[in-house]
Amino acid sequence: MSESWYLVDDINEIDSPALLIYKDRVQHNIALAIQIVGDVDRLRPHVKTHKSTDATKLMLEAGITKFKCATIAEAEMLAQCGAADVLLAYQPAGPKVRRLLKLIQQYGGVHFSCLVDSLEAARIIAEEATKKNLEVSLFVDVNVGMNRTGVMPQDAILLYQACNELKGIKVVGLHGYDGQINDADLGIRKQRADEAFSRLIKVQEHLQTNGTSQPVIIMGGSPTFAIHAQRKNVECSPGTFVYWDKSYEESFPDLAFLPAVVVLFRVVSIVNATRICLDLGHKSIASENTLNRRVYFLNANDLSPVSHSEEHMVVETVLPNRYKIGDALYGMPYHVCPTCALYDTAYVIEGRKVKEEWQMVARDRKILV
Repeated sequence: MSESWYLVDDINEIDSPALLIYKDRVQHNIALAIQIVGDVDRLRPHVKTHKSTDATKLMLEAGITKFKCATIAEAEMLAQCGAADVLLAYQPAGPKVRRLLKLIQQYGGVHFSCLVDSLEAARIIAEEATKKNLEVSLFVDVNVGMNRTGVMPQDAILLYQACNELKGIKVVGLHGYDGQINDADLGIRKQRADEAFSRLIKVQEHLQTNGTSQPVIIMGGSPTFAIHAQRKNVECSPGTFVYWDKSYEESFPDLAFLPAVVVLFRVVSIVNATRICLDLGHKSIASENTLNRRVYFLNANDLSPVSHSEEHMVVETVLPNRYKIGDALYGMPYHVCPTCALYDTAYVIEGRKVKEEWQMVARDRKILV
């Protein structure tokens, strides 16, 4: 791949800051994910990264029919695109329960499901579904080591069985997310992924021994995707793979996904000979990481961030007087998922030119439902 793959010929036509998406790289990443998993029916991509109908349609065209999402808006976006199977990878609480049921009623051709890790939450869903004469499919969310959500494995069996006693819901499988596993060393990553997966397998085996039909297992994110893809009868749910980012590129050299998103920004002020200001604020790039791990400068590797605020990033250069006001710079986000959520529109680049614009439809909390 050319080192200058990110350059755009008509860059002066794009105001900054702006999000640029390189379609050929997105298509490469989708094709590679299908190749890794082997059977497209075992691929359930998470759409939290792209939040876009256009990216979703590329996946549908590639034969992907199952998806995973984090919000009601993302679920509705998938339904509007014609996805057949949508998992809300979240335990709905409060108004989200009613909104999920509205989606089920409104999009009858889509099979919706959600996660639960609490019998109390399951009872609320069951009660609301029964009122509307509906049955909601559920996956028991099992804590496989991340300690964020999910019921402990030893309690998952009782929860699974108790949920299936309730009218209005039906438990169909087990879900595990091992986002805590991000080791660069593939051997260590595989060992930890195997350990996490063993927690789900023990639950599945116990349920089958006690007469439950084999629960579906959904497991993993992008870092462990290729590991879980080698297992039988497991659905894999990578998300970041579609756009990739600098953090994953550095951390997982064994995965051949390509960075497909770049942020365009410009020099807006010259502080002195070695210090300049960019229009790359918190509102333009994910800022939860340390200052030097928010953006990777592609065409300005002499720059080092000094400070970061809502609208600006101040940087130092080791090359005095190199930059002038208006210079266009390109940067790869270290964390692409929240970066995409900062933009309502992205420019799609093909052949070094802007070809179209994609809307991040599901960055909003609500579409219609």
